[in-house]
Amino acid sequence: MADITEVEFIWKNGELVPWAEATTHVLSHSLHYGSGVFEGIRCYKDPDSDKSFVFRLRDHMERLHRSAKIASIEIPYTVDELMEATVETIRANHLPSCYIRPLVYRGYGVMGVDPTGAPTDVIIACWPWDAYLGPDALENGISAGVSSWRQRSINAIPPAVKATAAYFNSLMAKLEAKEHGYGEAIMLNEEGRVCEGTGENLFVVRDGILSTPPLSDGLLEGITRDSVLVVADELDIPCVEESLTRSDLYIADEVFFTGSAAELTPVGSIDGRVIGKPGPITKQLQDRFFQIAYGHDEEYADWLTEI
Repeated sequence: MADITEVEFIWKNGELVPWAEATTHVLSHSLHYGSGVFEGIRCYKDPDSDKSFVFRLRDHMERLHRSAKIASIEIPYTVDELMEATVETIRANHLPSCYIRPLVYRGYGVMGVDPTGAPTDVIIACWPWDAYLGPDALENGISAGVSSWRQRSINAIPPAVKATAAYFNSLMAKLEAKEHGYGEAIMLNEEGRVCEGTGENLFVVRDGILSTPPLSDGLLEGITRDSVLVVADELDIPCVEESLTRSDLYIADEVFFTGSAAELTPVGSIDGRVIGKPGPITKQLQDRFFQIAYGHDEEYADWLTEI
């Protein structure tokens, strides 16, 4: 976790506005009913050059449009326009590396559960943000605990929607994890199967085989998750999508979270059961992920948008 570092500009509704002026009314619909969709994206600076790249920007903006479609929100900008706005915002703020937060939300104009008539506001913000789960998390891993809070049902809030409202139970699980001394929570679905972290997908390794829960178990279709599946196939690491139980977590050889904010963060213990230091498969996937994100492999050039 980290405080937000203010920069100069935020893109809002088609133009760059000064950071402090990117405001919204306290009676905006989304503030009261959670009727917004968003993305989390990273821009990486190659340590060996002056080049910076946004990782899988098009995929993120396409997912934002899919989320909005399911939520019945009309986005007045195309995927290409949102990509151009992202590049414009990063350049205006002179950020060689940063975290990027696009948000589409229903603004001021109506009150009540029915959002009909509420205007749609779109913002893209970016700021410097290092390791999401702590400065040593990527190298040494974190502790995690299985939460008493279940992930929302697929027929309550669709997991394909990256919605602001969907993260309330993530918030509850995160607070519970902190109270218990854990760095992160692992949430089960309503059937008791392993789902995801509070803002991350999850992978386990046992006997050299990489496993991750299937989308049908109610998790977000993560873009970093997809990247790991692609890279694992390239590296000839056996990988399966399969339902996992709580016991599978305890007896795993390796466990790690994935996400745009979390990147590939190892898990060293779960509910006090020691998993251990980051294992060889986790490290191999970490190294390959950052090699690609820094623009060191032309094979994955279509995943990168150069700033």
